[in-house]
Amino acid sequence: MSISGGIYKAIDRIKKVNGKALQIFSKNQRQWKARGLDEDAIKIFKEKWNTWGNFEIAIHTSYLINLAAKNKEIQKKSIYGLIDEINRASQLGIKYLITHPGSHGGDGTEIGLKRVVNSIEAAIEENCPDNVLILLETTSGQGNSLGSRFEELAYIIEKCKYSNRLGVCIDTAHIFEAGYDIRDETSYKNTVELIDKIIGLDKIHFFHLNDSKTELGSKVDRHEHIGRGKIGLSGFKCLLNDPLFKNHSMVLETPKGKDLKEDKRNLEVLNSLININ
Repeated sequence: MSISGGIYKAIDRIKKVNGKALQIFSKNQRQWKARGLDEDAIKIFKEKWNTWGNFEIAIHTSYLINLAAKNKEIQKKSIYGLIDEINRASQLGIKYLITHPGSHGGDGTEIGLKRVVNSIEAAIEENCPDNVLILLETTSGQGNSLGSRFEELAYIIEKCKYSNRLGVCIDTAHIFEAGYDIRDETSYKNTVELIDKIIGLDKIHFFHLNDSKTELGSKVDRHEHIGRGKIGLSGFKCLLNDPLFKNHSMVLETPKGKDLKEDKRNLEVLNSLININ
């Protein structure tokens, strides 16, 4: 949800669609610098959060952050950007901070992954609060982006000195576009088994529910409304009724306008897929 008009406005918006999980940006996602959160804004945000019901909230980091950056200046800005995001999450009492691993800029996967590990370690070692979990988001594999293979996310977690501070956010469109099929019971089960084997289900903490405009393995990141893309309703039905993820928070990143009618429709579709026992 947008934070336009004040960060607490996102909670007003999620209540309008009767949502039970929320993702926000903590600042303008397309600018490096941002004013700090003032005490009044933090207080109002926490009060509204409590009134809403203390459901899960996650922050998505700025799109400018590239922890695998080839350019040293960009990498430095990204490290300090991550530090700022961790501090903002901690101030707001938000446990999950979701970030893309980044792009290696043509230097190759191995070099890029090592830079991601170094960047995360550098950020954490700047006396960052330890009550925020950094969630690496799965990606589609578009361009030089890292994180489209489960092995890449596992590498970052395993090699990082602070692996206990890391987890994973699964984006349904991204994993599908990266080549992991979830369209029916068999393919869904096979993909979940891969996640468990390579990453570990204990490292999965959050989900982005998005259908895909592009085909399986396209490596092209294009989100679509639930049931209107190439994944289809059966894939989401499998996920929503999987007892393994019954208590995991899930949010939409599908296209929408200010009236939020698209969110309402997508939530209605998702809720209709849940088997109520």
